[in-house]
Amino acid sequence: MPRNLDLRHVISPAVRDLIELANLDNFDRARDQITRLRGCTRPVNLIGHTHTRNAATDETIRSYSTSDEPAGRLLTTCGNRRASRCAACSRTYAADTYHLVRAGLCGGKDVAETVRTHPRVFLTLTAPSFGPVHNRPATKDGKPHACRCGDHHPEDAPELGTPLAPRTYDYTGAVLWNAHAGALWARFTLNLRRALAAHFHITQKDMKQLLRVSFAKVAEYQKRGLVHFHAVVRIDGPDGHTSAPPAWASVDDLTYAIRAAVRRTALTVTSDTVGDHEIRWGSMLDVQEITALGDGELTDAAVAGYVAKYATKSAEDCGTVDRSLICVACSGRGHVPGDVLAECPECEGTGHAEPFEDLRVQAHVRQMIRTSWALGGLPEFVDLKLCKWAHMLGFRGHFSTKSRTYSTTLGALRDVRRAWRLAQADAARARAGHSVPAPDTVLITESSWAYLASGYRPGEELLANQTRHNINQARDDKERAKTEGEVWQ
Repeated sequence: MPRNLDLRHVISPAVRDLIELANLDNFDRARDQITRLRGCTRPVNLIGHTHTRNAATDETIRSYSTSDEPAGRLLTTCGNRRASRCAACSRTYAADTYHLVRAGLCGGKDVAETVRTHPRVFLTLTAPSFGPVHNRPATKDGKPHACRCGDHHPEDAPELGTPLAPRTYDYTGAVLWNAHAGALWARFTLNLRRALAAHFHITQKDMKQLLRVSFAKVAEYQKRGLVHFHAVVRIDGPDGHTSAPPAWASVDDLTYAIRAAVRRTALTVTSDTVGDHEIRWGSMLDVQEITALGDGELTDAAVAGYVAKYATKSAEDCGTVDRSLICVACSGRGHVPGDVLAECPECEGTGHAEPFEDLRVQAHVRQMIRTSWALGGLPEFVDLKLCKWAHMLGFRGHFSTKSRTYSTTLGALRDVRRAWRLAQADAARARAGHSVPAPDTVLITESSWAYLASGYRPGEELLANQTRHNINQARDDKERAKTEGEVWQ
């Protein structure tokens, strides 16, 4: 900033900082960094350098250092998949998940289109009941009728998913179910393979030589605070999506095996304090065949869209918070590290990052959090780390998983983007008259990076807001043009 620039009359710190940025030697570069983040909410600030040279000629191919940046640091996206934390990065994650799932349904991304002919279904598994809750029941033909409380609840009613009788609701069972949902899924996939082998009257060893089961799964929270799973389940040949399944394996066989595996799958959680609990799937089971094409049917594109939408959601969609509730100073122990007698001054001995009674959540969600915290303090549940995952109501599994040979991977999709950016950089280098290495050239890269901070400067936040506005405006204009075009047709 020029020394003669006096900003004492500017009241707003953000505007003052923006003026300082505008007076940097290379403001366009500072603005370009923020624009490339596409509205990331809390970018990662890095300092360091990278140097790439030709191993044969020792010629410098690419060289970069944050010391050359106007603000002395590099801003990179946070990469958070949660829409509640970063809408920009969650859109990238949703797009990657969409292409990953879609590739396993209709090909692309190094997956052959013949995968469309494999038997596949869209599966939904839910949690059992831990007590009656407010809901919007309907008859088989879709006609709504009254809740058990006697009211007809609107779709946005805050009481939906909350217990009709909170005092008798099994909160312990609900939290333990969430905590073991991932393990229950793993047991289900094992039983599914066993059920298929039994159905085909062959051993599991022989079945591995003939076919295998592939899947892609996402977790979603219900209104009552319990997770359920949506999954694409497919029968492949022995080598996964690259090989065709046996002609005698059909969707009906897969559906039969899924239902048998669901009935058989159970886990027993033992506890001297709260008693034993059996963890099973709920009675609401939905298995639908996925069709390649069709009007009004469950198609490839529809399923991929469903899964991508679910992948960016999280526990906050059922009314909880999206941040850890463990006190950072004492790691949730309630006392100063190394001294069990000294009360933590930050949380006053509770171990909570913030008082549970101050959380802006419904009583049902607050009780789920309290139960998670209470169970987390029991010796038999130490490995579950329920205090750490209390804000997730006990669920500690991955929101998106897939089997090894389902399709491509998120890492492969990121590698494609990285290769594209390098190709763009090489193209710019060629336009500038510099030599570009041949594809078979051996390159040596030396890098050193360190984390500096997270977030924007106040002035940069204003530029980021403008970027978000421009992106949202362009998206709205595109949707409006699409809608108008459909109406015109």
